[in-house]
Amino acid sequence: MSDAEKGEGGRFGWLSGRRKRSIEEVILMLLCTLSIPSILPFGIYRLVQRNWLSAAVDMALVLAMLAVIVHVWRTGRHRVASFCVTLAYSAGMLVTVYLRGVSLVYWVYPTMIACYFVLRPGVAVAINSGSLVGLVAILAPQLEVLNLMTIVVTVGLVNLFAYIFSHRTGEQNKALHTEVELDFLTGVGNRRSLDRKLADHADERRPHLASCLLLLDLDHFKQVNDRYGHAAGDRALVRLCEVMRLHTRATDRLFRYGGEEFAIIANGAALLAASRLAENLRAAVASTCLIDGHPLTISIGVAAMDKRTAPADWLMQADKMLYAAKQGGRNAVRVADAVAPSDYAQGA
Repeated sequence: MSDAEKGEGGRFGWLSGRRKRSIEEVILMLLCTLSIPSILPFGIYRLVQRNWLSAAVDMALVLAMLAVIVHVWRTGRHRVASFCVTLAYSAGMLVTVYLRGVSLVYWVYPTMIACYFVLRPGVAVAINSGSLVGLVAILAPQLEVLNLMTIVVTVGLVNLFAYIFSHRTGEQNKALHTEVELDFLTGVGNRRSLDRKLADHADERRPHLASCLLLLDLDHFKQVNDRYGHAAGDRALVRLCEVMRLHTRATDRLFRYGGEEFAIIANGAALLAASRLAENLRAAVASTCLIDGHPLTISIGVAAMDKRTAPADWLMQADKMLYAAKQGGRNAVRVADAVAPSDYAQGA
């Protein structure tokens, strides 16, 4: 492999490294990890007391938590596991109250609050509402109406406050996440957003249509900044993004890769369709006045996002094609041929 290719490997190699765990995975595994020492001593104590049924419930919950930790650690799939953990918590709480009586009703509160940490607020409310109905059915024969209503009201208030907090936090996180992943000047996705989209595409397990990655760069853009100033250069970049939005599909995703370099993920477009998209975009920019008195063009490199290879390979191939378009005279499109995974390993 040449020094240039090694440099490119360093530029993109981090994308092929170990996947970072999502916050949802971490919270779920942490919740299960903390639950085990919270429940296990009670299970052991009940075994010693030969309270077999209650001990079996506690030990089943401990084993379920261990199974979830192993599953999420190995696969990263947390959505179904979160739902199953919540059902296990709720069922275990109801069975414990049924077996041990009203003295253990205080387990209801942390159990219901925990739901909002691992599930969407609406789903958590639905599960907790079902648990509350079951709790009322269990406690009704044991308590006076006033005491039962006290429990129902306090449980309802806990759920109301937890729902409001979870919903508001989710909305704030969504807004912050969106803002963090947008380029402040052009409003398209930034490098962080591109990295995440490429990783998501690589991790997607469901069958999907072929997709391509386009890297494009404004030709001789330094001359614009030197001659007209950076403010004029910024206006040209904003105008370029407007042109790209007009000449790409609703399913395509636009990103500012850095400086005057941009990336497009052409979802559902094979190489032929992506090359046509790139050529149409090149022609549109060439015929558009991005800055008065100074014609600007773009060069584009196109590569297939083949799931047999890694995002680093997609970027490397598109970057090579962009370099070829620049070397070939600029204002051009170059498309990478489909390459087998073994070719990448050989430095093709």
